[in-house]
Amino acid sequence: MGCDIINYQFSFTSDEYIMDSFEFESGRVLENVRVEYSTTGTPKYDDEGNITNLVVFCSTFNGGHSVLAGYNTLIDKYGLDENEYFFVKIVSLGNPNSCSPSETGLKYNFPPYTFYDRVNFKRQFLKERFNATNVLGLVGEGLGGFEIFTWAAEYPEDMEFIIVFNSFYKISSYRYVFVKCIESIIDSSEDFYSEGYSASLSKLSVAIFQLMFVDYIPKKIFKDLSNDEIDVLMEDYVDEGLFMDIHDFKFRNDSILKFDIESKLQNIKAKSLFLITSDYLLSSREDLASLENLIEDSKILVYDSEIERYSYEKVNPEIGLELLSFLEQFKK
Repeated sequence: MGCDIINYQFSFTSDEYIMDSFEFESGRVLENVRVEYSTTGTPKYDDEGNITNLVVFCSTFNGGHSVLAGYNTLIDKYGLDENEYFFVKIVSLGNPNSCSPSETGLKYNFPPYTFYDRVNFKRQFLKERFNATNVLGLVGEGLGGFEIFTWAAEYPEDMEFIIVFNSFYKISSYRYVFVKCIESIIDSSEDFYSEGYSASLSKLSVAIFQLMFVDYIPKKIFKDLSNDEIDVLMEDYVDEGLFMDIHDFKFRNDSILKFDIESKLQNIKAKSLFLITSDYLLSSREDLASLENLIEDSKILVYDSEIERYSYEKVNPEIGLELLSFLEQFKK
């Protein structure tokens, strides 16, 4: 669900914070809620003590902050100074290392959550930890883009800009079928609601990540791979999935199935940049075609990917220059 295209050159410092409690949209409340986060850059303040250059990364499916990263030579050449911005990456609600089924030990008893919950989780953290009720911008990819669409539509006054890479504003079409298949794989196991963690649950993770692999490599690269090459790449990808707790995965998949912010897109006031590489299985330029009409101050850029997902050294200079040019408008 969206490629993890970049590895950011700036050095993030990791930390954790404990919120006294967090209330879900459903009304359930958890106490002593752990949040893992990381920062880089230097905060700037206005006369009232508010941070003016705070940019939040909303992570991809497997947790990378992405979008600005990997364009190291462009950043060096064109002078994006990390101290111009204060970047904060917050591990999302439902993800390991923040409040999640595996982290809390609640497993299948964890409260069901929505992307609205995930946004409120981050907004509450920013208020408590940094006394920030507004941000300069939001940057995200894949599932992180779902959070950004929700955040910008539900709280349009919170930010000045958003950058969304390879993400969409609802689950429909092939993406819906894809997520439903994952739901069926998980529901096929009677061990999901057992107290232990059986071998069959690990097999579920393998099956799910084998399915997800089909959206891992650009189609034009996929077609030139031999079956033996595909096997090697699939094994590497599936190995990463073995570290994913199946309970974390199920609750996140359930939240994806409910995701649809289309009716609220017209609420978005932030200056918006949407980028999509159109040659992945679940990516389509048609999906974003309507955004320019629905979001007043928006720009959509569509590219055919020129890199292999598993090699981060090749980058599309056009995308890098667009990102840098866009960010230059918001220097404080």
